Order: sequence, then C-alpha cells, then structure tokens
Amino acid sequence: MNKLLFAFAVGFIFLAACKQEPQKAVSNEPVKKVTVPVFNSDTAYQHVATQVAFGPRNPNSSGHDQCKNWLIDKLNSYGAKVVTQDFEAQTYTGIKFQATNIIGQYNPENPKRILLAAHWDTRFIAEEDADSDRKDEPIPGADDGASGVGVLLEIARLLQENPIELGVDILLFDAEDQGERGSSNIESWCLGAQHWAKNPHARGGDAKYGILLDMVGGRNARFAVEDIRNTYEPIHGGKLAALYIKVWKLAQAMGKGNYFSSNYVSAGTDDHYFVNTIRKIPMIDIINKPANSNTSFMSNWHTHQDDMEGIDKRTLRAVGQVVLAVVYKEEEGSF
Repeated sequence: MNKLLFAFAVGFIFLAACKQEPQKAVSNEPVKKVTVPVFNSDTAYQHVATQVAFGPRNPNSSGHDQCKNWLIDKLNSYGAKVVTQDFEAQTYTGIKFQATNIIGQYNPENPKRILLAAHWDTRFIAEEDADSDRKDEPIPGADDGASGVGVLLEIARLLQENPIELGVDILLFDAEDQGERGSSNIESWCLGAQHWAKNPHARGGDAKYGILLDMVGGRNARFAVEDIRNTYEPIHGGKLAALYIKVWKLAQAMGKGNYFSSNYVSAGTDDHYFVNTIRKIPMIDIINKPANSNTSFMSNWHTHQDDMEGIDKRTLRAVGQVVLAVVYKEEEGSF
C-alpha cells in the first residue's frame, strides 16, 4: 500500500479511535522531565548471541533448559522481581512438554503498568529450509525469538540503572513457535501467551497496554502497522489503533522511519493475539514483515540460516531506542 493510501487507512482508524475515547482532562500539574537512556546495541547483540550459543531452545531440549536458567538469572541480576509460570503443553503432533513463562517485574507494587513481551523458545522444525534432509531439525532462532529477548534484556538493564516509578513487566513467553503451519487451528501457536492471558501474574493482567517484539534484529527490517479494524478494534474501541499510531509517529519523529514503515499489513497470529482477545489488554506487535516476501517474513524464517549472521545491531538499536522512549515518556506523562 502506498503512503497516501496508508495515511487514509490509518486516518480512518484514528478517527474511529477519537470517536470512542473521551478527551483527556487538562491537568495543571507540570510534566516531569525524564531523560530517555541510550540503548546499547552491543549489549543487546551479546544477549542474542548468548541465547543462540545454547543451541535450539525448543521445549524438551537441553538448550531450552539452559536458556531458561540463564534468563532467570539475568533478570534477577538486573534487579527485577522474577516470576515464573510453569505449565504443561503439547504440540499439534501430540508431543507433551514442560514450558515456562518468565516475567521480570519492575515496581511490582505500582498499579500503573505496561507490558513488554517477546518469546524465548525456538521452532522445533525447519520446514522452510532448502535442505530437505534438515527440515525436521530445530532452528537456531537468532532473529525469531532471541532478538526480541535480547532487546528486552538490555531494557531491563537500563531500567535498573535509570529507575522510574512506572510499573514495567517484561514477559518472556514460552512455546510460541510450536504450532501447525497451514492450519486454521491458531490455538496450536503461542501456548505460553494463551496460558498467561488466562492466568496473568499479579497486577500484570491489568496493564494499560503492551508492546510485543518478534523478529526485531534482521537487516533492512520493515515494521509495518497491522490492519486491526476487523480483528481487534471491536474489542478495544480505538485504543489499539491509537497506540499503534503513537508508537509509529514517535519512531518516525526519532528518525527511525526507515524501519517503522508507512505500510499496512494484515494482522497475523502472534502472542499479542491472545493478550488482546483473551486478556483484553491492547498490545501491538513490532514484527519484521518485508515487502515481496513469499512467507510474509524474512527469507531465513524457520530455516537453519536464522543465525547470528542475520542479526544487525542497527536494527536492534532502532527498536530498542523506540521502546525505551515509549517507557520513559510514559513515566514522564508525555506519551
């Protein structure tokens, strides 16, 4: 969709949002000034590399177990109150496994909260791989899984170094990528998000809104706005549209328009789908959907080429800096 049509489509959604949401009362209280920290892409990149070094992190694997323990330790070291959700699930093939959602809470006592999420598991097969002999092997998942987690861990580090009063929950969902391709059974995907949406941790289930990161480390990434009119707007009445617009406008004002694109894509099944539809918390999805892709995703998606060679620090920095700006501007009261 060209920029003119995009502007018309988003404008349509924005007008709907304005009609649904009441005008905010003008406050006489001064807006407190908050400095947005500088996102360190080198640290985020190392967090991605550490995850990949564990090997595939599909459930029932040694890499999964090792990575889980490392993620818990890392969030603890960054001053978060760590909550884990252990649950049993099974793939569409009938294989049962133990999974764990990992949550790092900042200011857990504050009822005013936002959610930042990513999935930490990796796909158990490589059905898109060109090598037919390796299609049944799990993938490295550098971008598809580790990149979003790497960005959130760097944000966790910065929250410890630059404390704020806002409640922030970092949700690392498990068992996102174990679903059945080509099936209408969307419930075979995002099992950790489904579990959390039905069993949220204390206060997290009442968050104001959420941001999901998925595949946010690839070169020349394109993060487009989802067409949410039929999927989510009946639930949220304009709130999700307004959130998309605010985040994308902020990103473009920060000079990240080459990543946060004025394009419009169909809504997909991702962790945020179940947070939106089950828990009814508005959650947007920052996800790489390149133009002219056969799968709607990057060329190394669900292949053994989804490794560290495909990770670009500049993309990590762009996404991380925008999400940090949202968090600290929310603290400031200017978002």
